[in-house]
This record gives sequence, structure tokens and C-alpha cells, in this order.
Amino acid sequence: MKSTTRRACSAALLGGLLVLAAGPASAQAPAYPNRPIRIVVPFTAGSGSDNSSRYFGEQLATLLGQPVVVENKPGANGIIALQAVKNAPADGYTVLLASNSPMAVNPLVIKDLGYDSVKDFKPVSGLTRGMNVVLVSNDSPFASIDELLAAGRQRALNVGTYSAGYELAASWLSSVSGARFTNVPYKGQAPIVTDVIGNQLDGALVDLGGAMPLIKGGRVRALAVTGEARNADLPDVPTVRERGFDGYVQYSWVSFYVHMQTPDAVTARLAAALQTALHAPGARDFVRKSGAELMAYGPEQMRAFHLAEIERFRRIADAAGVRPQ
Repeated sequence: MKSTTRRACSAALLGGLLVLAAGPASAQAPAYPNRPIRIVVPFTAGSGSDNSSRYFGEQLATLLGQPVVVENKPGANGIIALQAVKNAPADGYTVLLASNSPMAVNPLVIKDLGYDSVKDFKPVSGLTRGMNVVLVSNDSPFASIDELLAAGRQRALNVGTYSAGYELAASWLSSVSGARFTNVPYKGQAPIVTDVIGNQLDGALVDLGGAMPLIKGGRVRALAVTGEARNADLPDVPTVRERGFDGYVQYSWVSFYVHMQTPDAVTARLAAALQTALHAPGARDFVRKSGAELMAYGPEQMRAFHLAEIERFRRIADAAGVRPQ
């Protein structure tokens, strides 16, 4: 009996020591982040989305004290990248750089996505928004958007896009103007511009921020932008709406998201760092050079904006006669 009692007391004492040992260890668990963070981008390098990921990734690295690595995972209209983030651990070390295409357009035009943009991902912060631009080569026969649309009413034009959002925007322009476009899909903006310059395409509808250096450098010709007003850096380039299509206004946006199950404290840490970066003078310089605008939405505001964008694109898809495929 005494032996049994001693064994029981020894077990209790050992258990108590283990609890005491575990207490300080768990209390001293390393705070987030304590290792590199990965930003997954659904498009190739050279697009406005990619540029934003790299700029704000650098700011996060400075503010959080950990390396931030950008990983481009293009293909399948962004589906590959979003599924990769969805399947990654929900620990805040895998961040999605998403745009309106995979988050607000894919759910309307693609069946069996393999992800739910609202239920599977949590907004961290809006970043930027920018208008699109219609591009042609410098030696294109089309000197204006009017000439391009007039030619499109005579024959189908090959127009390059690199996501469902741009494809929908091109379909919308086609529907309101009567011009016929054959969509030529790419994985990113850089190869589109290469084929525009090489006259492999009649034109392209792409992100203005990514194209701005080439436009200013005289490598390509901008026929029109899709904003509410002309871009201040391209005062001679008209908007589509001022050419007789009043309702045609289109902006592309980018935002950071994480897995929906990411702890709130981790999301808040990322969101706070990004708000600091977005309100720093360097962010204003970055968007001014690219012709974009800051979109410093916190998590809740970004969620509301995301839902509103789904409904906006639903109306555009209905007007353009686009159905899920």
C-alpha cells in the first residue's frame, strides 16, 4: 500500500513539474512573425499587381523585421495561386496578392473554381487601384480608339488580356461599341506587351500602371484609358467614356488576403503594418509613378468593397452577355 502511495505521489509530482515546465514555454511562444513571409502573386512579373506586391513586400519586410519573398504562380486565371494559398497553413506566413479578377470576376464567369473568394480568404488591406489602358504598337494602323473600334465593327480584332477581369472588360467594351474582339489569353502583362510591340496582336487591354513606363518611353501607343477622367500623366489620351460610352468606367485593384482561418491577432499585425506603409510618403510616390491611386482599406472596409465589386461585375457580365463557363 505504501509503495502504491509513493508511486502515486511521484506521478503527481512529475505531472506538476511538467505543467510548470510547459507554462513558461507556452508563455514564451515566439511572436508573429519569426520567419520569412511568402507573398503569392497570380500573375507573371511586370504587371501592376506584381509591382504592388514587390513594393509593399519590401515595406512589410522593414516594418516586421522578417524577409518577404514574392512568388509568382501564374496560370488558369489566377486559380493556381489562390488554390495554393487556400491549401497552405493558415498561419499568416503565406499572403495572397489578389486583384479584382480572381476575387470578384472569376466567381461570375468560371464554373467549379475550387475556391470561394469570400469564404476562403480574409482581407488584410487594400493596396491600390488603377485604370486600364487600350494599347497598340507604334506602327499600328489605328491612331485612335475610334479607329480601332471602327475596324472591329468590320472584322474581329485579336486583343490580348491576362485575366478574367480584363477579358470581361474587353467583352464589355465590345458589347457597348459593337466592335468584335477575339480574346487572346496570356499569363501576365509582360508577354502581352511584347506581342503588341511585335504586331502579333491588334491591341491589348491591360493595367495602366504596368504599361506606363513603356508608354512614356515611346515603346507602345495608348489609345484610351478606362478611368472616370484622363490620367494626369497622359493628358492627351482620352477616356473611353468621353468617346461616347458614358457608362464605361473600369478600374483594377489589388489587395492582400490571408487564409480565412488565420488567427485574428496575426491578421491584425499584418493589417497594422500595411496601414503604416500605405500612409507613408513613399507609398504616394510609388502610386504617382505608376499612375494608380492608393486604396488604403482596412480589413472590414476591404471586405465590404470586395462584396460590392462582385455585384458591380455581375451587372457588367449581365450587360455584356457573359455567362459562367
